Amino acid sequence: METSAPTDKHIALPITFAAIAFLGAVGMTAFGITGDQVASGWSFAAAMVFGALSVAAYHAYA
Repeated sequence: METSAPTDKHIALPITFAAIAFLGAVGMTAFGITGDQVASGWSFAAAMVFGALSVAAYHAYA
């Protein structure tokens, strides 16, 4: 008999962080088209950070 209850953190957190990373990538593309390099750089940074957090959260709760 299992003594612990299953949790959905191993699915929910990586998907949440991946969705934010995707929005960062979309922002990078949109700002890149308009020529705003500073905002495009920050969007790229957000995409990379949240992509890394997505992988880390998956491994932390697996």
